[in-house]
Amino acid sequence: MSAAADERAVLAANEAFYRAFAAKDVAAMEAVWAGTAPVACIHPGWQALAGRDPVLASWRAILTSASSPRIACLGAKATVHGDFAYVICYERVEGGYLIATNLFVRETGAWKMVHHQAGPASAPDDITEPPAPTAPTVH
Repeated sequence: MSAAADERAVLAANEAFYRAFAAKDVAAMEAVWAGTAPVACIHPGWQALAGRDPVLASWRAILTSASSPRIACLGAKATVHGDFAYVICYERVEGGYLIATNLFVRETGAWKMVHHQAGPASAPDDITEPPAPTAPTVH
């Protein structure tokens, strides 16, 4: 696979993570994470979690909570080195922005997340957000 194709595939895996998060889709979130490689996660304000079971339990708790935040990924940039990749992006959440680092490995031919960490950030000044969706006009 070419470097550009790998980069697109990593960005697609990153998008799948944020789609699962936004849709509160537990099964899709579980599918994003590596099955055999070690995984870890640091949610904003939480202690570090290591191991697939604790990481996925944290996501189940977040996604099934009534207070689960709405989220959008902005400005994702991928870097690939062999079978390892990382994405740095902004997360727009209710009340502000976070900056996130998402690490991926190639596992059985697919890019799978092995680490997610997000923390507070100021509003990105180099990212243009898409306009908010508007209701369709009914004639």
